[in-house]
Amino acid sequence: MNAAAPLRQSGRSPWAALLLLAAALLMSGCAAVSVSSVSPARYLAERRGDVLTTGRLSGAAQEVARVAGIDDCGEAPDTCRQALSQAEGITDEQRLSALAELWLQAALASDRQPAIAPDAQAAGQGGDADDTAVDAWLETARHAWAYLFLTRRSPGDRAFEDRQTQVRDYYNFAVQRTVTRLFHRHARDARAPGAGATTGEVAELAVGRWQLSARLDSPGFASDMPLPQELLAASSLRFTGLRNTYRRDGFGAPLVAVLPPPEGGPAHAPFVPMRYPALTALLTFEGRTPAEVLRTHRVQVRLYDPYRSERVDLAGVPAPLAANFTAGYGLWLARSGFATQALRTLLGLSDGIVQPQVQLMQPYDPERGIVVMLHGLASSPEAWVNVANEVLGDETLRQHYQIWQVYYPTNAPLVLNRRNIAQALQQTLAHFDPQGTAPASRHMVLVGHSMGGVLSRLLVSDSGRALWSMLPQGPAMDAALVDDPTLQRELADYLDFRPLPQVDRAIFIAAPHRGTPFAETGLARRVANLVTLPLAMLEQVNDLSRRLTRLAPMQEGGLPPRIPNSIDNLSDRDPFVRAVADLPISAQVRYHSIIGREDPRLPLAQSSDGVVPYASAHLAGAESERVITSWHSVQETPQAMLEVRRILREQLRQQ
Repeated sequence: MNAAAPLRQSGRSPWAALLLLAAALLMSGCAAVSVSSVSPARYLAERRGDVLTTGRLSGAAQEVARVAGIDDCGEAPDTCRQALSQAEGITDEQRLSALAELWLQAALASDRQPAIAPDAQAAGQGGDADDTAVDAWLETARHAWAYLFLTRRSPGDRAFEDRQTQVRDYYNFAVQRTVTRLFHRHARDARAPGAGATTGEVAELAVGRWQLSARLDSPGFASDMPLPQELLAASSLRFTGLRNTYRRDGFGAPLVAVLPPPEGGPAHAPFVPMRYPALTALLTFEGRTPAEVLRTHRVQVRLYDPYRSERVDLAGVPAPLAANFTAGYGLWLARSGFATQALRTLLGLSDGIVQPQVQLMQPYDPERGIVVMLHGLASSPEAWVNVANEVLGDETLRQHYQIWQVYYPTNAPLVLNRRNIAQALQQTLAHFDPQGTAPASRHMVLVGHSMGGVLSRLLVSDSGRALWSMLPQGPAMDAALVDDPTLQRELADYLDFRPLPQVDRAIFIAAPHRGTPFAETGLARRVANLVTLPLAMLEQVNDLSRRLTRLAPMQEGGLPPRIPNSIDNLSDRDPFVRAVADLPISAQVRYHSIIGREDPRLPLAQSSDGVVPYASAHLAGAESERVITSWHSVQETPQAMLEVRRILREQLRQQ
């Protein structure tokens, strides 16, 4: 029997069989499920992408919409949100997270609307559009809040879930946009003549259907801190020149407040508060359940000093507070104009400085130890650009230290700067801690680079009678010192000094303790001839110098004594440098040396950093000495920064 027999027996033609076979093949080609492979990068992008990062709804939100019977939320977002809020068959977590993302989508769309012109705002126009945008941001924040803190599972239960991280980002970004929008909207009225607003005042704001209570204060901020001129999102700032940006992940929007300059200017106070303090903003909502939160329209705006607050209580849940520890510092440096001002100061030109300023890097904290940094010649706090950032970026050091940077006129003679810096530090300490009992007033650390290192050593040294030998000798001077108590007191103000009692550790970096021959080179002498002292500085010592000139015997054809400038004081031939080279350092002070060595092929004793010889930077009795292959700006090397951090940690262990 052949193969066609069964077909003939069934009464079917061969063509019918072929048609059946073709149909079966076609049906198999329309299978409901197919499979393909994706790369790890695409998988992660699809898994973690959302409306905030890609502009498209996340896979999680789309999945929830499909479960609720909604195929496309893009065509009618309002209808989609309404349907999701009432849909059955989805959990509270799914509903709230999806609605938070959908409201975020609406808020981003509102932000892309044309900006309202300032004259229209002043005329009261455009308020509805702005209210709509703020409303969308607040809806984003409160749906995210309800998901994060008020659903059945706690944030800890979802710690490893991508979706919680996404929703936390929705909340943080919504807080950032809400707070900065409201600040720009209402700051103009608060700064109006007669308003006199400060951060310690409670502001009640009405925005559409929302009532917000905002208080810009924190334990770290003075109650009379003025209203900021600007409020910037830390996430919007990028810096060149800083090695790292240090952040702390958590809840809230890291911000930078830009405060107005101190009234009267820095000349009226020995210290300058940080004009760019870091803040972290939070929005909190009334209600103990998701339903209660979604019904309320009362919101609290809470602002924190991230240096003083690491964790906060959010709806009964302890949560880490987000922070950016670099943004305020970087903005301060970027807007300071220090580089130009330092050069003008050296040359005695206008717009320089004539008195030391203690620059606070954060609001004063009585519980944190103080690290005082002193820059070198023709320099400014910019000398510590990365050193300070690395110290504040170290979590352990940040928890225990605050940084004060001394910005001083580098054209002044060392003896004058030592006196004025000591006074500025003592006055600043007395302002914040009049009784001298706070932990911050004990165990201070000095860190000085180059000429700042020499000044740091003088601040922890005892002059005894060593400097009196520099005075002109002769019968007239001897008689004056005996018969003129006023002259004695005036001289003692500069020539007699004792170690700062609050300091018990110092770090000297590339410091020419015994001067440097570089100061005698032709280039250095030409620069020294350009260095002048401004009249305001000369007034401090002018009368004294004239009296000494009258008393000083002059050889025939000689010149009267003159006030040396800073470059004179750095010479290894300078009488002052020679007189102070061997002054005893306080027995309570542990000190360390960090020294640059430009050419490691040379014997250490004959080496230098290109400016300061090793023999001048070396100090006998140092608790440690670290020699680093580097030019004179050794403080900016990674090895030096690590050494500074090591020493500061050692200080904590030995307290």
